[in-house]
Amino acid sequence: MKASSVKELLTSDKFLQEITVRGWVRAFRSKRFIQINDGSTINNIQCVVDFENTEDDLLKRITTGAAVCVTGTLVESQGKGQSVEVQVNKIEILGDSNPEEYPIQPKKHSFEFLRENAHLRVRTNTFSAVMRVRSALSFAVHKYFQDNGFYYVNTPIITGSDAEGAGEMFKVTSFEHNKAPLNEEGNIDYSKDFFGKETNLTVSGQLEAETYAMGLGKVYTFGPTFRAENSNTTRHLAEFWMIEPEVAFNDLDANMDLSEDFIKGVLKYVLDTCEDDLAFLDNRLTQEEKTKPQAQRSEMSLLEKLRFVVDNNFKRVSYTEAIDILRNCKPNKKKKFDYIINEWGADLQSEHERYLVEKHFKCPVILFDYPANIKAFYMRLNEDGKTVRAMDVLFPGIGEMVGGSQREERLDVLKEKMEALGIEEEELWWYLDTRKFGTAIHSGFGLGFERLVLFTTGMSNIRDVIPFPRTPQNAEF
Repeated sequence: MKASSVKELLTSDKFLQEITVRGWVRAFRSKRFIQINDGSTINNIQCVVDFENTEDDLLKRITTGAAVCVTGTLVESQGKGQSVEVQVNKIEILGDSNPEEYPIQPKKHSFEFLRENAHLRVRTNTFSAVMRVRSALSFAVHKYFQDNGFYYVNTPIITGSDAEGAGEMFKVTSFEHNKAPLNEEGNIDYSKDFFGKETNLTVSGQLEAETYAMGLGKVYTFGPTFRAENSNTTRHLAEFWMIEPEVAFNDLDANMDLSEDFIKGVLKYVLDTCEDDLAFLDNRLTQEEKTKPQAQRSEMSLLEKLRFVVDNNFKRVSYTEAIDILRNCKPNKKKKFDYIINEWGADLQSEHERYLVEKHFKCPVILFDYPANIKAFYMRLNEDGKTVRAMDVLFPGIGEMVGGSQREERLDVLKEKMEALGIEEEELWWYLDTRKFGTAIHSGFGLGFERLVLFTTGMSNIRDVIPFPRTPQNAEF
């Protein structure tokens, strides 16, 4: 008999029919009531065993974590909390689980403990909910772009360029350890390496995506990126996924329109399709907030934050206006900010971004026209010569969610900016070519996928929204 998913059975009205369901035991009480979950939903289905007609040896093997196959009759539940249950006719143990060794017992575990058992943590309610939401968000990203005429481009994971200019990149080499050949200057001779030059894992697919936008019009990348930053904060990973659309003929205003519509679209999809998981995560966050001091508690629940973004128009504010607001606000004047804003040109921190969103404007904010000296070389220089056509989208509770810009399409200006930053033209000759042959205004942005999952699920540590986090001193699993 074809097995049904737990999700299907919980919404079924086909009572008194024989069904088969497979899953893992979440709990077994009174030698009679088995809670089974198969990952299709956060909810378990209760299976009722007639223990008088069930062998003791079999009952002993029904332990938390065991994989089972149950065949029985679907009936209306007599208990509270569920509408249906299964009267068991036959139960088969597909895989035993030793209760003395199985680490994911039906009790509260710390997230630190669960990170140490990342291969099993998805069997908990919290992590199964997070990963289902992550999956839905991933689908929503592709759906949005495909529905709006974008083409999906797979940009290289191995690259010879540093798109961000940060230099914090993982090297890729075929040289054996301590056996790399040296040149006359005593440096590693990368001309003899596999690719004939120094190569790294990519930090961004943006530059390559730009070249494809100049032929396909509207493209997006969605893939893994890497940064060798020795950071152990709750917001940083060494391996993470980036969403990066690039659109030919879009100026900064159109880029801001796209970012707002995109974010609202993917969040609305999740709100519509992940109700049970979001309700659970909303309740989890509410209980967590109660343990914090009153001053540190969020003013909005998880679902309120999501609807806050979906239902509000994003306020568009220039960097210069934002600096004036921050310089004159009470937290700055009373020196309650960790980073005091004194003058134009300051690089805004999360505390400043959140103040603008949560306290001043009370809606999501898009800041634009940043100082050129705190932004990347590829951003279009404004006529004032000191700002660039950059934009950041700011969210409640998290600060910056999206960073983007109108790209510098003028060859002479781009060359000047590269020279000022010491970026060799030979390194990016192919990027410069797009400014020689049919150059045009174009724009794009980058959104760290894990940061979006973090916001959507209400989790507080980015290591808990990716299946197997890669961080300094941690490449387990």
